[in-house]
Amino acid sequence: MTQIDSHSYRYARTILLTALVGMGFGMTVLFAILAPLGREVGFTELQIGSIIAASSLTVFLASPRWGRLSDRWGRKRVLLIGLFGYVVGTLLFAGVFHFTLIGVVAPALGYYLLMLTRVMHASVMAAMMPSASAYMADITDIAGRTKGMGAVGAATNLGNIIGPALGGLLAGITLLTPLWFAAGLAVGTAVFVLLYLPESPQKKHQDKGQAKRLKHTDPRILPFVVVGVLMFMGMALVQQTLAFRFQDILSLTAVETAQTFGLAMGLSAAASLASQLFLMQRFSLSPFHWLFLAMPVLILAFGCMAVAQTKMLLMIAMILQGAGMGIAGPAFVAGSSLAVNADEQGAVAGIAGSCAPLGFTIGPLVGGYLYQIQPEFPYWFTFIIYIPLLVFVGWMNRRMNHRLT
Repeated sequence: MTQIDSHSYRYARTILLTALVGMGFGMTVLFAILAPLGREVGFTELQIGSIIAASSLTVFLASPRWGRLSDRWGRKRVLLIGLFGYVVGTLLFAGVFHFTLIGVVAPALGYYLLMLTRVMHASVMAAMMPSASAYMADITDIAGRTKGMGAVGAATNLGNIIGPALGGLLAGITLLTPLWFAAGLAVGTAVFVLLYLPESPQKKHQDKGQAKRLKHTDPRILPFVVVGVLMFMGMALVQQTLAFRFQDILSLTAVETAQTFGLAMGLSAAASLASQLFLMQRFSLSPFHWLFLAMPVLILAFGCMAVAQTKMLLMIAMILQGAGMGIAGPAFVAGSSLAVNADEQGAVAGIAGSCAPLGFTIGPLVGGYLYQIQPEFPYWFTFIIYIPLLVFVGWMNRRMNHRLT
């Protein structure tokens, strides 16, 4: 890695992390309002889940390409493409929802237009996280990589706290107000990055040849891919159905659901931020060690969701989930980054960035289907999936420790 000691990079980390707060807001504000919005226009749980699944599949397919393009074009340029793409896509998506809500567009046509606009949105928005993660890899050394990725997760989670919480409050104006606000915030974030974030050292010292290519099946990163896809599939399955759970158990209106679930997501993100700041930034453990510590917390969270019949227990479950994912998410990204060479950071960021979307492609469809059968089924299903995942992570942790001794 190029040594970062010039004045230009003194504040690069802070600037990047500040931008990630805005990105985290934009990426999570939709989850607080999509379920009540969908029900307002008459969509089923499976239809609402399929909108997220379609966009997630698009991000899965696009992220590796954007990661490789960041190796060729530079991290900053690709990050800006993603930010401005987010703005345009959000405006289109919100516009279609608006015309569907007021009856100008029939619900059946609105559903297909929402699918189309969300896929277009996702294809460009997918540029954001691979380029941001690769930028952090460029400005951290091997010893600081896990903490650097933990800082990326912490900044994103700070945005995740503000997004659902503020989104829930803005939903009191109209259900679509959070999306209009998110688009405006993304414009401000893009201008901030354009003016203040320096080009990464990778851009200044990169080989002008072809960008490195990686496959999901590369043996160096395959264990992390397996963990990432299953982990995020469970997260998506839960996240996409939990707003319905809040609404049905607590008998809430659409606006009340957006506000209550937004608060729950904010508490979950706050727990993620706390686990990153007070655990990951203070202790130096291997990525698989962190994952092994996080899995039991997540299993407990899903069990609580399955049996919850009160607002308090649902909130506790969300806090536990946030604390677990606050450790597991950055550990997964850091482990993938450490497994490859410096000139493969863009490529591996794209691969790692595609695992969550693949999980979010499968999870909402399975979750929506199971919820329609029995509301508790999505959470018991995830609970069961995470048990063999815990065993696999424990086996990989022992294997890695054995190699080091």
